[in-house]
Amino acid sequence: MQQDSAAGETVDLIVVGSGAAGMAAAITAARHGLSTVIVEKSRYWGGSSARSGGGVWIPGNSVLREHAPADDLEAARTYLHHIVGGHVDAARIDAYIDRGAEALEFLMAHSALRLEWVQGYSDYHPEAPGGLAAGRSCEPKAFDARALAGDLATLHPHYAESPLIVKQGDYRWLSTGLRHWRGPLAGLKVAGRTLWGKIRRQRLVGFGSALMAELMMGVRAAGVPVRLNTAMTELITENDRVVGVVLESRGSTTVLRARHGVVLACGGFDHNAEMREKYHRAPVSAEYALGAATNTGDGITAAVRLGAALSFMGDAWWAPSIPLPKPKGTWFALAERSLPRSIMVNARGVRFMNESLPYVEATHRMFGGEHGLGDGPAENLPAWLIFDQTYRSRYVFCGVPGLQPLPRSWFESGAITSADSIAELAEKIGVPADALTGTVHRFNEYARAGTDPDFGRGVSAYDHYYGDITNKPNPSLGELSKGPFYAARMVPGDLGTKGGIDTDADARALRADGSVIEGLYAAGNTSAPVMGYTYAGPGATIGPAIVFGYLAALDAAQVTAAN
Repeated sequence: MQQDSAAGETVDLIVVGSGAAGMAAAITAARHGLSTVIVEKSRYWGGSSARSGGGVWIPGNSVLREHAPADDLEAARTYLHHIVGGHVDAARIDAYIDRGAEALEFLMAHSALRLEWVQGYSDYHPEAPGGLAAGRSCEPKAFDARALAGDLATLHPHYAESPLIVKQGDYRWLSTGLRHWRGPLAGLKVAGRTLWGKIRRQRLVGFGSALMAELMMGVRAAGVPVRLNTAMTELITENDRVVGVVLESRGSTTVLRARHGVVLACGGFDHNAEMREKYHRAPVSAEYALGAATNTGDGITAAVRLGAALSFMGDAWWAPSIPLPKPKGTWFALAERSLPRSIMVNARGVRFMNESLPYVEATHRMFGGEHGLGDGPAENLPAWLIFDQTYRSRYVFCGVPGLQPLPRSWFESGAITSADSIAELAEKIGVPADALTGTVHRFNEYARAGTDPDFGRGVSAYDHYYGDITNKPNPSLGELSKGPFYAARMVPGDLGTKGGIDTDADARALRADGSVIEGLYAAGNTSAPVMGYTYAGPGATIGPAIVFGYLAALDAAQVTAAN
């Protein structure tokens, strides 16, 4: 939108979106002297970041320097360049590695953000050059949300709300139930942490809720207003420079101008059915999206109208999921795929991957091919997670403890199927009985030997993280031998879309010819990912969101104010 009128309110920087990228940009800008405002389409603040696990993958930060001496910045650089390959501008990768710790330290100094190392939560490709099996992920400490005062009521709910305060390190052991002494110990820690908070009349939050609550404290301390229920519908330009936005709130349209620019940090197009159909392969659906419901691609489409280039639009932060009926809803199968006595098969009744693969790569295999992109039907969908009664008795499944019956509604909906034999199970889910029986027989031989020559499951340290270390000879492999047997339908869920606006190392939006759209920045899932088609480790979406939100604000602070 070309706008010549000077009418309307004016600030230095407009940040569209209130997730990790938006809050990082807003805090940084305000602390560098820019009058800043956050506009948020939802009635909640925090975006998909608040719904997430809250992990942060930023190598070289002070928490890692103190507690994880194996973390090495040059090794991390080698690792990220290796796994991303040539799909992303090397300067962006280097900016992320070189400036990441700086960005995080700044936010910790200007907010309530406090992190701790998730010891042992492996990088997702730890055997790659520079990979780290001990892990580089940090998570927020539990936060007493009473400090938010009135803002607490509008914090975006977590996708799997629970009254218990669980940390990522706890979740690993909780999933294995009573198999190892650390399982009950983790349960006691969670219960004790939750109970102690209640005794002290605290309102503790964890995961992404803690991360965003801590950042919100920084936003408020910096004096940045957050305008909820306010959608950005259009970008305003003058002389080929972005100088403001058109906003819509409760039926009214207003113009908000910006002297130094606009940061688009309003998520991807998770819940935009038209864009999903255009860029993604069936059976991808917004129904399986776990990101904020207001992520409808507004920032991306507005930038495209100004000539912005896009990349990775066919990809997402995939999450192999089980489509359970409500109230549980789509369940991200994180640990479920890695536990022994389980396999995944396609409609042909055969395995097609290492089931313990990191979730983005696992879903790529579900689609077929290295990146799972392209036209035509997905090669390995429909797919099922097959497991036996020993698995069900031992491990937590979709939040249900071992031995506790699964809800009847899960079976009635078709999400879960059971049968007394593998052949009967195959018939019920519509796959060739001979093929599935043969697949299970072959896998059981591998499990007894402790090696998987077909797909290498149980080789990587990451495979073992969500495995069962008491299971011998391999924590990731176990026979499917005791009925009844179960099949859980698997679908390509996602934590958010990956594709977005091309940006440079300062998060400035780019045209297809590489030229900069002056005054326009993008970060988080509104921008094309620095991770390319892959995923470095736990928190490798929020990490870049924070860093490039920070870098966008620094660049904007150096820009001469637009007249």
